[in-house]
Amino acid sequence: MGTNNKRLSITQVARTVGVTPRTIMRWEKAGKIKKSKRDWRGWRFYHEDEVDEIKRFYESVYEYDELNGSMVNAAKEALLVLFALTGLIASLIIGGSVFAGATSADTNFSPQESETKGVVETPNTVDIILEELPAVQPSNTPMTEAVKYTLGPDDVIAIDVRRHPEFSGQYTINSEGKIEYKYVGDVIVSGLTKTEVKERLTQILSEYIIEPEVDVQIVAYLSKVFYVVGEVGRPGKFYMRGDTTTVREALVDAALPTYSASTKKCRLITPNNTGKENYVEVNIFKLLYEGDLSCNLEMHPGDVLYVPATAIAKFIRVISPVTSAVGQTAGAAASGAALVP
Repeated sequence: MGTNNKRLSITQVARTVGVTPRTIMRWEKAGKIKKSKRDWRGWRFYHEDEVDEIKRFYESVYEYDELNGSMVNAAKEALLVLFALTGLIASLIIGGSVFAGATSADTNFSPQESETKGVVETPNTVDIILEELPAVQPSNTPMTEAVKYTLGPDDVIAIDVRRHPEFSGQYTINSEGKIEYKYVGDVIVSGLTKTEVKERLTQILSEYIIEPEVDVQIVAYLSKVFYVVGEVGRPGKFYMRGDTTTVREALVDAALPTYSASTKKCRLITPNNTGKENYVEVNIFKLLYEGDLSCNLEMHPGDVLYVPATAIAKFIRVISPVTSAVGQTAGAAASGAALVP
């Protein structure tokens, strides 16, 4: 029973949530939300805390399922219409060469595909296999000293000891967070900045060299990655050149959203070991086109930014193979009709 005594009608609830009363009744019938209470006249009514629960449901993952389900049903209906029209199209072709250029129908109709290795999209789910995502090479632009980067496994550093080339060289940090420093042995550098590595090596080399002058540079940033998948120009795995990055920087690295992106329904997913979903909604439309920096969330190593496709883009991709097949059939029929004397 609701804790708030104020009662709202289904029309008021629908207006508050942003849907139609019929949608709320459909959710109740499907068991997605609790059934409403009835007054002595049989009219539905809701308490305010129940309205909040309906709002949370509408803004949750089920909204995606609802949208995808509608899209799939519409696609099925469109497919039935297309198959029904196939015979009519063929008859028109035989009567003339109206569809002589139909072989290019799929090019004109279907949007640009953004299929990415490692991403399997179904009508109701998106499966992301991080290990299979293509790695995008990091840029060679120099980093400012203000950016903090702590070293980790697979990073490559260059050590230069002035006037002592025997202690200089490039070293890859192993899985234990160490470098095998010649003449010295294993040195733990994981979790240190390059300035801290310089101080540690200076202290170590002081036992062998009088007042050593050491310089450390990061040659390859490979220990920290984030992922951008979905409707972006260059989806894949990206290497971080700082301990964190932002959603805006990630989108720029990924060549920005495509025309088929649903920019108001993106997700920033953080990995965890609990087995539960851990994500926040990100409105990159406000971020990129309205300058709302509250949407410029911070990303950490391992985070995934998912940019979904719009419903119409998914719909077109479902029927695109059929339109392509119809176009090819039409082109073949037109060619055959042209050969008939």
